[in-house]
Amino acid sequence: MAVDYTVIVVYLAGMLAMGWWGMRRAKSKSEFLVAGRRLGPAMYSGTMAAIVLGGASTIGGVGLGYKYGLSGAWMVFTIGLGLLALSVFFSARIARLKVYTVSEMLDLRYGGKAGVISGVVMWAYTLMLAVTSTIAYATIFDVLFDMNRTLAIVLGGSIVVAYSTLGGMWSITLTDMVQFVVKTIGVLLLLLPIAVVKAGGFGAMKAKLPTSYFDPLGIGGETIFTYVLIYTFGMLIGQDIWQRVFTARSDRTARWGGTVAGTYCLAYALAGAVIGTAAKVLYPRLGSPDDAFATIVKAELPVGVRGLVLAAALAAVMSTSSGALIACATVANNDIWSRLRGIAKKPSDDHDEVGGNRAFILIMGIAVIGTAIALNNVVEALTVAYNLLVGGLLVPILGGLLWKRGTAQGALASVLAGGLAVIGLMAGYGILANEPVYYGLLASLAAYVAVSLATRPTDETVLGTWRERLAGRTPELASEPVPAHQ
Repeated sequence: MAVDYTVIVVYLAGMLAMGWWGMRRAKSKSEFLVAGRRLGPAMYSGTMAAIVLGGASTIGGVGLGYKYGLSGAWMVFTIGLGLLALSVFFSARIARLKVYTVSEMLDLRYGGKAGVISGVVMWAYTLMLAVTSTIAYATIFDVLFDMNRTLAIVLGGSIVVAYSTLGGMWSITLTDMVQFVVKTIGVLLLLLPIAVVKAGGFGAMKAKLPTSYFDPLGIGGETIFTYVLIYTFGMLIGQDIWQRVFTARSDRTARWGGTVAGTYCLAYALAGAVIGTAAKVLYPRLGSPDDAFATIVKAELPVGVRGLVLAAALAAVMSTSSGALIACATVANNDIWSRLRGIAKKPSDDHDEVGGNRAFILIMGIAVIGTAIALNNVVEALTVAYNLLVGGLLVPILGGLLWKRGTAQGALASVLAGGLAVIGLMAGYGILANEPVYYGLLASLAAYVAVSLATRPTDETVLGTWRERLAGRTPELASEPVPAHQ
């Protein structure tokens, strides 16, 4: 294992070096939080794919393939569909807003009425996303070094917190690009073909497994529908995803770069399911489907290649963890803390803002590591976060983008009705039930439409400013660098 250890250690050291280099570039709030809004198509596509394909997509995707066969691809597939929908229909408009958070978009659209409440919901989602990604380090480091769970979480989490705190989005962008390359080589180009060959090829796999393993809908229609509601719609409104859209240097980059990343996600989904199916042939009696990835890597890959593939798994976890961490810190600082202190609208020096945002990443990073150590049921925590996100924020966000008659009162009622319905229904039906997100969305939609129609339309001045910002024509943009086009 000495060669494998060397590969991993070099990879981790490289991540820290990237963080140090990124610190030299992050000299303003824009540079620190959204990489100066200057990413071109190649870097934008790679980093967007890196953040959405985390440990759940890699280790969990292979596990679903082990349990259900090819239909296990649906979870990651719906993530790709959400990214495609975001890129094609909304990303250009989102990028032109020149904001830093989803709550700032809601304030701009509705006139500054729902920011703190929506910020709290978004903060809870990004915190739990970062926590669940951080817990995944325990699985990977256990395979690598037979390491204690707490120590593994502290080690992996500290590296991510370190490079994220140093250089903000520039460090995360650079590390994500490396992680994207490592993930592509490790999972798609090495593990996928080796797993299929070791299992005897597709013919042997079909002969040894039930036909349900090759049924595209074998996982069940209700499960697929729930994945669409949670993950496809979650991709449309998550702060971690929007913050990457804000890094694009032009509308064209946001649209086409995101489309490329979404298409890559579809291929990654199928690859994970095929690897899991091959693992089922090779190891039919594993204790847990989530053990499939680590088992096939340890047992079937040659020295050196094994280290690279484990580095790919580590890359998947780190990219999602760092993206969720900076999103969590950005929301905590800009949407909650600043508003509660009453300074959200006061101008301040960019260098001071960099220091403040850097401090919040460090604080949130420590909170994430502590929560990850204390938390046992990862799936339940992530389900709560996604249910609150989709049930509470999907309707007012998409409504603001698509329906002129939506009002601030309707948005606030929608957030409260959807959020409270989801919480109450999870208490009644159980956290992992499908009903909370179904009925929560219906409650959110009904409240949004009814209250919006019952209240005065949004002031034309507010809507005028919103339309100007959507079109990319505002005085505030005069100080922004002119985007470079291809």
